[in-house]
Amino acid sequence: MKVTEHIAQSKGETRFSFEILPPLKGQHIDSIFNNIDPLMEFNPPFIDVTYHREEYTYKELENGLLEKKVVKKRPGTVGICAAIQNKYNVDAIPHILCGGFTKEDTENFLIDLDFLEIDNVVALRGDAVKSEMYFKSEKNGHNYASDLVGQIGNLNKGKYLDEDLQNSSATNFCIGVAGYPEKHMEAPSMESDIHFLKKKIKNGADYIVTQMFFDNQKYFDFVKKCRKEGITVPIIPGLKPISTKKQLNLIPYRFKVDLPDDLVMAVVKAKDNKAVRQVGIEWCIAQSKELIKAKVPFVHYYSMGKSDNIQTIASEVF
Repeated sequence: MKVTEHIAQSKGETRFSFEILPPLKGQHIDSIFNNIDPLMEFNPPFIDVTYHREEYTYKELENGLLEKKVVKKRPGTVGICAAIQNKYNVDAIPHILCGGFTKEDTENFLIDLDFLEIDNVVALRGDAVKSEMYFKSEKNGHNYASDLVGQIGNLNKGKYLDEDLQNSSATNFCIGVAGYPEKHMEAPSMESDIHFLKKKIKNGADYIVTQMFFDNQKYFDFVKKCRKEGITVPIIPGLKPISTKKQLNLIPYRFKVDLPDDLVMAVVKAKDNKAVRQVGIEWCIAQSKELIKAKVPFVHYYSMGKSDNIQTIASEVF
C-alpha cells in the first residue's frame, strides 16, 4: 500500500514509522530483525530502509603504491525490503539515490522493486563519496533528486529509457522526497531550497519526510512556508533522540541542524551517556507529543540501527 493511502486510511490519526540501516557487510539479517521486533507492537504501516553508496579505500602495495578499491559497507537494501515485507507484512520503503547510479541502473533497480511488489520509494540525491568534498553524479546519472523523481514519474507513465519498447508496463510507485526544516546544507537560502523542493513535487513526488530537527517550531515554520508556496503534499516530521555526548558536535557538523540551548545544557550536565540517553528520550517524547497534538500524519523516527530508545519513546506516545 502507498504511503499516501496509509495517510488517507488513518483519518487524521498520527501513525508511527521508523527508518533502519542495512547491517554492515558480513552481519546476518537477524541483526535487523532483532531491532525491528520490539517496534512492531506500535503497528508501523511502513519501515524505511536506507541505501548506502560505495566508498573508496586505498590499500598499500609492497612496492609502496596505493591500490584504490571500491567497497560497499552496507549492501542489501532491496533484499532487506523484500525480507521485511515477507516477515512482517508491512510496507518496506527503499531509499534510491542519484549518487552511484546511472539512469540505466536506476531503471533496473526500479524494475526489480516493481517485480517484488514494493510500491514506495524515497528518492534522494545522496551525499558525496566520503573521500570527495562535493557530490559528483555518475556519467549518465542524475545530478539532482528532482531529476531522479522525474525518471520514476516517467516509469509510472510507462515511459522507459528505451523509447522503442512496445507495450511497456507502467509502474505505480509512491514517491517520497526529503525536506529540510533548517534548509539543505548546500542551499544558499531557505527560499532557494523550497524552490527546488517544489520542483521535486512538480516532477511527481507524493510526500515529504523531513530531516531530523530538535525544535518543533522549525518544523511548523517549514510547513507554513511550504504551504505558502503551494506545496500541498503531506509533510512527515523525522525525529532522532540524542543518545551520546559526542552527538552534540557530530549532529550539527554532519547534518547541519541546530540543537536548542536547553537540550545542549541538559546533555552537557549529564554525568554519562546513560544519563544522556534519558535526556534524549525525554526530549523526543515531548517533541512527539506536541507533533501528535498538531495532527501530523506520521512521526517518523531515525533509529540508526538501534531500537531500545525508540521503543521507550513510542510506549509513551502511541
